[in-house]
Amino acid sequence: MTPEPTAEPTAERPAAAADSTRPVSRRRVWTAAGVTVILPALVICGAAVWAWGGGPADAPGSGTVHRLDATGHFFLAAAVVLAAALAGGACAQRLGQPRVIGEICAGLALGPSLLGSLAPDATGWLFPGPSVRLMEGLSQLGLALFMFGVGQELAGMRLRGTMGRTALVSLASLLVPFGLGAAAALPMAGAFTGTAGNETAFVLFVGCAMSITAFPVLARILADLGLTRSEPGRLALVVAAIGDGGSWLVVAAIVTCAQGGGVHGLVVNGLGAALAAVFFLWPLRRWLARRLPDTEDGRGAVGVTVLLVAGVAAASTLTAALGIHQLIGALLFGLAWPVRGQGAALADRVTGIAKTVLLPFFFFGFGLATDLTALHWDATTAAVCAGLLLVATVGKIAGPGLCAWLTGMDRRPALILGMLLNARGLTELVVIQIGFQAGLVDDGMRGVLTLVALVTTVMTSPLLRLLGCPPSHRLPVPVPVPVMDIPENPDPSKAPDPPRNTNMTASTAGGTR
Repeated sequence: MTPEPTAEPTAERPAAAADSTRPVSRRRVWTAAGVTVILPALVICGAAVWAWGGGPADAPGSGTVHRLDATGHFFLAAAVVLAAALAGGACAQRLGQPRVIGEICAGLALGPSLLGSLAPDATGWLFPGPSVRLMEGLSQLGLALFMFGVGQELAGMRLRGTMGRTALVSLASLLVPFGLGAAAALPMAGAFTGTAGNETAFVLFVGCAMSITAFPVLARILADLGLTRSEPGRLALVVAAIGDGGSWLVVAAIVTCAQGGGVHGLVVNGLGAALAAVFFLWPLRRWLARRLPDTEDGRGAVGVTVLLVAGVAAASTLTAALGIHQLIGALLFGLAWPVRGQGAALADRVTGIAKTVLLPFFFFGFGLATDLTALHWDATTAAVCAGLLLVATVGKIAGPGLCAWLTGMDRRPALILGMLLNARGLTELVVIQIGFQAGLVDDGMRGVLTLVALVTTVMTSPLLRLLGCPPSHRLPVPVPVPVMDIPENPDPSKAPDPPRNTNMTASTAGGTR
């Protein structure tokens, strides 16, 4: 007999659970909404309107409810600056230029050069004094992190190839435009010297400004054009790295002399800078290499990020206390930071955020303080602008290009090298701002040097495309050779037969191993 199936016991559901949801009419729903939601909302709004309109006319804060406070203005200004930088960068990319060109132009457009001239009231409402001061702090932090990133790039460079050619081209890239710029600045010193009133410092500063190459902008142009692995591209990166380091030291020395330090102050600050460089490049670099993890598993990422930002701030403070510009400290800390492992990965992220989010505030501050419409475009100003543009272009293209050609490089790659080094971009804007704040140049010369920096950077990509250099100067990518697993004690009897090559003669096959 087949046993009868036994029913498994089931738990009874409580009656309350079965009756928890019951159908209701639409009228009851609207009644609940009106009594518990709409009516209280109307009461709240009515009480607020009655209190606002019924208060005394001279009550504190009356009539200002619709206005933004300082915090609201800051966030509005920050949104406008970032949106303008994003739009300018996108337009520059569509025109075949680096994004930084569009961001610089957007910062200038928000200042008195464009928006301040067309709608001064809107500029005053969008960017009041407290908001501008807050954004100035963000711009200084972004500049320090940017210089830290430049130091990281310099630390990661490896000098390969012909050392003699690299050294000579680097010196030519620095000294030829420097000499031409200093000579051209001699007749301009009386009319364009800044508040410091030091004509010698003015002449040296203009010459140094002509010798600048924007290392980050150059790296971006090389990547966009596919020239990073080419011979002129690799040499241009190394030359720009060495030239930027030398230019920053020269700028620091010129500012020290202009501030009344004299020879004694220059020697003292030079010794302080040397001691700071030794500290950053030896004990601090070794300590960071031991303390920071070599892996990129993400453990301790928060602590490493805080250490990075705090270290940049502390290094900037140290060099500023020594009488050297604070950005030199950020550059030295970037040189000391490890170039491998988790520290390098986090450094790339932090500097990427700084370039994207914080540097637009520097462009805005630079544009707010620079009024290109204030330039009186008479014959003198036009001649000064054209002369400095010609000196900057010829000095950077002919100087290192001629040196590279004389030391063995072909003529066309040497010309490409000079055109690459002619890009100045953001680095020169930072140097111009330092010189203006130190009183080395006046507002007119700042505007002229800004135009020179923009034009020389904008012309780089079109000139290279006219030469057709991307396809013809790329180095061939090496084909990876498969690695065979060879036993430690191979058996000659089991060795495979060598591949036959019908195009190889017997003598060649026997003599090649």
